[in-house]
Amino acid sequence: MNIYVGNLAYSVTEDDLRSAFQGFGEIMSVNIIKDKFSGQSKGFGFVEMPSAEEARSAINEMNGKEFKGRALNVNEARPRSEGGSSRGGGRGFGGPMRGGRGGHSGGGRRTGGRY
Repeated sequence: MNIYVGNLAYSVTEDDLRSAFQGFGEIMSVNIIKDKFSGQSKGFGFVEMPSAEEARSAINEMNGKEFKGRALNVNEARPRSEGGSSRGGGRGFGGPMRGGRGGHSGGGRRTGGRY
């Protein structure tokens, strides 16, 4: 079972997270999500445990628990893609509905210009 762990302190490492959860059972993987440009933690990650029973125990014990100065938000991870992202409506970053980039003609949404 894949467990979502949110509200992580930015200083938390994958080893820290593994140590916090290993008392509940076997851990298959630990992954802290990082910004692809800066490499800094985004403040959440995932712990994968093969036993659903052990994972539920970890969720019940760790949700709301203080870890490195922050109260953790821990629950069962939901599948990533069911109909696309909830943020962009499937258009991707900077899709055509967002207006242009500015430039010499103004661009923007109000002018109606494409760029």
